[in-house]
Amino acid sequence: MTTFVLGADTVHSTAALCDYLDGLVDADDRVVAVNSHPGGDETTSEDLRDGEDALNVTASRLAAVCDVETHQFVRGNDPATDLLEAVEAEDADELVIGVRERTPAAKVVFGSTAQEVLLRSNVPVRVVPLETV
Repeated sequence: MTTFVLGADTVHSTAALCDYLDGLVDADDRVVAVNSHPGGDETTSEDLRDGEDALNVTASRLAAVCDVETHQFVRGNDPATDLLEAVEAEDADELVIGVRERTPAAKVVFGSTAQEVLLRSNVPVRVVPLETV
């Protein structure tokens, strides 16, 4: 049995991650999808709804294949921290995230969740390239 933690961001990125996992997981495996928001003034009701939609993609795409759990965290953490804490809490074997190509300026201004996850993770990280939208 393998436990995967999946970083569910948007409907489209989560669908791409599920498409990737669809050929890898089987009935003995478990996928724990995590959507993270900082909360307070930085998180709108639309952000929360979009996060729930992204989590629902995981359930609708993978629940027939394996066990699926979904969690939306709004607890003041950045997404990298929430993902890495979920890996520890779930005793996950692997973390699955998506990445898009970004300009150097965008990386400086917005930071890089993927980079932080890759540097801090204690488990293997599967990085799925996503189409730039």
